[in-house]
Amino acid sequence: MGDLFLHSHKNFLAHHLIMINLFGVYESTVDAKGRVMLPSPYRKTLEKVLEEGFIIKQNVFRKSLEFFPLQTWNEISQHVGKLNTFLKANQELITLFYYGVRSVELDNNGRFLIVKDHLTYAGIKKDIVLSGANDRIEIWDKRAYHKYIKDNSDNLERLMEERLGGKLPENGQ
Repeated sequence: MGDLFLHSHKNFLAHHLIMINLFGVYESTVDAKGRVMLPSPYRKTLEKVLEEGFIIKQNVFRKSLEFFPLQTWNEISQHVGKLNTFLKANQELITLFYYGVRSVELDNNGRFLIVKDHLTYAGIKKDIVLSGANDRIEIWDKRAYHKYIKDNSDNLERLMEERLGGKLPENGQ
């Protein structure tokens, strides 16, 4: 199912009216109220979808958060919504997947709110890293992010070969 999900997600994005490609790593801070300024390069990339809003949720694989444009989140939700809810494992997945999902909007100053539960989950106190990951932004505690990169950078070569090696672009070059 994983390959089918990724394939159909890729096809959707390829044919979607508004392509979103978020990249770059930016450091920022969380203020005392839990507000974060969305870096201006991301605001520029997201300018056509700013009014739609965003979704923020806990990353299921790492102690970080994921920030999605609403259109991206809706596509992901459609895939999850197609699961057969008469299977116990699917119900469990759905419950856990949606746990802590929150809708957020940017204020007039380009800030969004991260609730305390999310800050606690990701171990965020003040200094953060926002890292573009194609169709989403990962939000990390600054020290945890740099530790993760340091601890896992040796895996990049292996992961590139395993996940992308042997796959040719559609034009065959």
